[in-house]
Amino acid sequence: MVSRRAFLIGSGAVALGSALPAGAANALPPVPEPHPSWLSDAVLYQIYPQSFADTDADELLVVETMRERKGLMDAHASAFLALPGGIGTCEELFEVWTSRYIGMHGKPVVLLDPEGHYKGLLDWVRGLVSDGFASQRALDALTVVTDVDAALEACAG
Repeated sequence: MVSRRAFLIGSGAVALGSALPAGAANALPPVPEPHPSWLSDAVLYQIYPQSFADTDADELLVVETMRERKGLMDAHASAFLALPGGIGTCEELFEVWTSRYIGMHGKPVVLLDPEGHYKGLLDWVRGLVSDGFASQRALDALTVVTDVDAALEACAG
């Protein structure tokens, strides 16, 4: 069983990560969400039918830039968990995975892939290893799991 921990959510209200606070609401401490101030409702309503910010988060931390947002997440996270997502999720996954590999942090980097969403990406990365563009050690810096319990255990270290 994973001990009581707060989750710092990097996704907005439009991504799978937004379901995490709702599911953990009764078992975990408050959940802050860093949200760049430049992602205004006026812009995002043109793209999404709802605001990007998760207004149900216990605390909404507004930052000025994506770099500030990532710095806040890096500083407060004890692990990084990526759920199925899009290009933004992949960008942030690769950043925390790479920073772990090169020794900038030792926090677990976990990819939860229950339905094979990342199969093509993982096949490509394994090809980088077999072609000599990445090391097996780099690949081993990422933990890939297919169920929530395994993901939480991997995040617990």
